[in-house]
Amino acid sequence: MKLEMMEPIVKKFYEGLEQGKFYARKCKECGAIEFPPHYACNACGYHDTEWTTVSGRGVLKSVITPVALNANNTLAAIGPYCFGEVELEEGCSFNSTIFGVDAKNAKKIRGKLPVPVHPKFIQMDGYTTLMFEVDEEALAD
Repeated sequence: MKLEMMEPIVKKFYEGLEQGKFYARKCKECGAIEFPPHYACNACGYHDTEWTTVSGRGVLKSVITPVALNANNTLAAIGPYCFGEVELEEGCSFNSTIFGVDAKNAKKIRGKLPVPVHPKFIQMDGYTTLMFEVDEEALAD
């Protein structure tokens, strides 16, 4: 999808990804960070939020390894990956694709949870998308 055709709530987010920036929405009432971006705050219900940049640093809280039904050859070509819950330093949690974890090291990583992750910007299907990668020190023995 071309950026000029996107809804405003996601357009700024995807423009940021093209620049290597990670945008979310911040509630003007309570300060909660919303990701994925929403116009209203899920924490307090306030209707007014604004764009803010977030670090993208956080922790992986769970690990789900792909199986035949949810495996993705495009992702596998980039590197070993899993799915899991990420909690950002800024407080919001969501599910994402995580690189650096596969069936071979998943048990070790599960035993260390939560482990640090950082954003990984990937070109897919004509646009930049946001995924995450486990920090190197979490993969060390």
